[in-house]
Amino acid sequence: MYFQKSVTILLFCLASAFAWSCQQEAKPEFDSAAVRDYASSLYNRQLYAQAIGEYQYYLDTYKPGAAEAANINYNIANIYFERVKDYENALTFYLRIKHFYSDSPLIDEVNKRMVECLERLDRSADAQQVAEESALLDPTQAKKRRPGEVIAKIGKRTITTGDLEHEISQLPSYMKSQLTERSQKIDFLRQYIATELLYDTAKRRGLEKDQGVIEGAFQAKKNLMVQKLLEEEISKDVNVAESDAELYYKAHRDRYVEKNEKGEVVRTKALDEVRQQVMQELIREKQQEAYNKLVQRMMRAESVDIYEDKL
Repeated sequence: MYFQKSVTILLFCLASAFAWSCQQEAKPEFDSAAVRDYASSLYNRQLYAQAIGEYQYYLDTYKPGAAEAANINYNIANIYFERVKDYENALTFYLRIKHFYSDSPLIDEVNKRMVECLERLDRSADAQQVAEESALLDPTQAKKRRPGEVIAKIGKRTITTGDLEHEISQLPSYMKSQLTERSQKIDFLRQYIATELLYDTAKRRGLEKDQGVIEGAFQAKKNLMVQKLLEEEISKDVNVAESDAELYYKAHRDRYVEKNEKGEVVRTKALDEVRQQVMQELIREKQQEAYNKLVQRMMRAESVDIYEDKL
């Protein structure tokens, strides 16, 4: 009896010691504030992958409250978005905040960033069309976006006259003028099909997820949007009359001269000789003025400050 009691006590002591040892091992080695500071230090030294890892370690180890956890996840998402340009992982962490910390005051910003992620990931109409076709047993039943007679097939995918005309309509004017003959349109169709085949191969290799491709596509889209906005905003402020051209010519007459081999002015060209050049230069100058006014107005509206002394 005494022996059994001794064994029981011994086992209890061993179990208690083991539990105490586990508790000691589970206790984090560093203070939570020190880990957060370390993650920030990694970020400030552009060690972004390491900073993400440390923030994730902080979340897993210290189990912060909802408000702090939302902030840490937001930090990770922003690193992926702003620094690493990994929009899929950024979207993952923004979604985590939206789903698990829906009461966070960050939600409005999270929603904006999610939209930006999706824009950079280029969720285009073509991707939507592929999704529709994949969901149907018979891909030919997918709704046609550009109807017309079928003129080619790539597997089960059809290319219509509407598709071809749309692609031609996107070309610059000088290129469209070269596609009037049937043989020229056939050559263009072959080039279009070749591009589609190469594009499909690139997608199968996962190149749509390549960070350089994603960022390049976003920058190209951004530049096109800016160009379109400038065309709309500046064109309404640039009106050039014939009298403006005459005044511009008189004010800049020294630009329109002929010079000999020594660089000496031989004669001043008449307005009729350089009228087109004058008009082009006048329009460019007015466009630049309109651009400067537009940007200045926007900077004032958004309270932009530039600290030139810090550069």
